[in-house]
Amino acid sequence: MLRAAAAASSLARRGIRRLSSAASPAAAGAQRQPPPLDEGDWSYHREWWGEDEGPREGEHTVFRAHSEHGNGVVSVSAYPASRPASDQWAVTERWLQERNAILYPNSTGADQFKILGYQWRVMRFNDHTRQSVAKVMACYRSSGDAGMYLMQQPHCLPVPYVKSMVSAGLTALPSCSFDLHQAASGQNNMKILCIGHGGGSLPLFLASKFRGAVVHIVEIDPVVASASVDSMGFPSLPVKGLPVDSTQPTDGNELLWGGIHDRLFLHIADAEDFVANDSNVYDIVFIDAYDGDDIFPRKLWDADGTFLKNLEKKVHPVHGTVVVNLHSDSELSVSGENNSHVESILPLGKHVSRVCRSYKQHFGLAFTAAVPWLCNITLVACRDKAITSGARLGLSRRDFVLGKLLSNTDMVEDALDLPFPCLRYIKNGFVLVE
Repeated sequence: MLRAAAAASSLARRGIRRLSSAASPAAAGAQRQPPPLDEGDWSYHREWWGEDEGPREGEHTVFRAHSEHGNGVVSVSAYPASRPASDQWAVTERWLQERNAILYPNSTGADQFKILGYQWRVMRFNDHTRQSVAKVMACYRSSGDAGMYLMQQPHCLPVPYVKSMVSAGLTALPSCSFDLHQAASGQNNMKILCIGHGGGSLPLFLASKFRGAVVHIVEIDPVVASASVDSMGFPSLPVKGLPVDSTQPTDGNELLWGGIHDRLFLHIADAEDFVANDSNVYDIVFIDAYDGDDIFPRKLWDADGTFLKNLEKKVHPVHGTVVVNLHSDSELSVSGENNSHVESILPLGKHVSRVCRSYKQHFGLAFTAAVPWLCNITLVACRDKAITSGARLGLSRRDFVLGKLLSNTDMVEDALDLPFPCLRYIKNGFVLVE
C-alpha cells in the first residue's frame, strides 16, 4: 500500500547503476549487460498515475470485483508502458522460443512467440487507494495451446516503498551475520514470509533473486489473490479457496517461470492465525497489510497481542529480520504528550511511533527509513546482538548501525544484480528507534 507525496516537477534519473537481467530473456550464467535504465524508476510514475491525479492516458479496467474482507471494490487498471521499446522485444521472443524447445524437445519449431506489448497494471481498493503496481508482459504462441500469456516482470519494482523495503531489509540481513551470497546462489536455503500479497511483486522479486529461497505468502482476501493471477501476471499457483480455472494456457507456469513458481506458496489466511499455526522459522519477514480503509490492523502491531508474540518465535534467533511498510502521515500525536521521540522521526505520528516501539520491544533493534517521493516509511526490526557488535570508535549507536548497513550495500546490489542503488533508500531519513 502506498501514498503519493507531491512529486517534483522534474524528476531526473538518478544514479541508476544498471538494469538487472530481464525477468525472462537473460540467459542463466550470461555476463551482465549494462542497460542504462531501470524500468521501474520513479521517473515513469506518470505513466501509471497520470498528471496530478488527472486523467490517465490509455487507462482501461481489466479486473473488478467486490471483496468481503474489508477491501471494498478491488480493481486492476492497465496503462501502456514505454519501456522496453518495441525494437527490444525480439530478445524476449527468442528466449520464449528457447524455453519452449526445452519443454517440447520434439517440437518442429513451428511455434512462434510474439510479444503483444508491456503494460503497467495498478491494483486499487475502492478506486482510490493504490495497493500495488506491476509491469506485465503479454505474448501469444502461434500454434499449440491457444491463449495469451501474461508475465509479471519480477525484477521491475516500480514504486519506491518496495525498493525501500528490499534495500533496508536485505542490507540488515548480512549485518546480522546472514550469508546473502549463499542464498542468492542457491547454496544455502532461505525462508521468507510475505504478509500481504497485493499484486505479488515483492514475493516474485525475492523468489527470482534468491535461488535458495522458499517464499510463503499470506493474503486474507481471495479476491486480491485472484486479481494478481488473472490480471497482474502472477503465477497461477494452486491455492485452496481460489478458482481452479486460469485464463493462462496450461503450460504457462513452466514456460514463463522455469521453476521459480515451485518455490512460491500462497496461503489464503488471516496473518495472525497463520503465524500462530506455522512451523517454519523464517530468515526474513515482509509485512505490507493495509485494508481498503487504509488501516494497518492493530493486531499486527499490538505489543501485547498474540501476533507479535508468535512472530518473535518464528524468526531466526540470530539474524531474523522483519520489514514493515508504514504510512507516515497517520494519526498525529495529541497535544500534552511528550513529543520528543515523535518529532525526532517526523513526519511519523503517534500511531506509527507506537508501531515502531512495539516491534523494537519484541526483536531488540529497530530503525526506520523514509521512502523518497512517498508518505511511507520502512520499519526494520531485527535481533540486536550481531548488528551492534564491534568497536564503535567514538560513533553513536545510531551512526554505528547505519555504518554497518551502508557497508553492505554494494555487496547486496552485486549479489542480487539490482537495477537500483540501496544506499539512497537506507540513508533517507534514517532513524534508530529508541
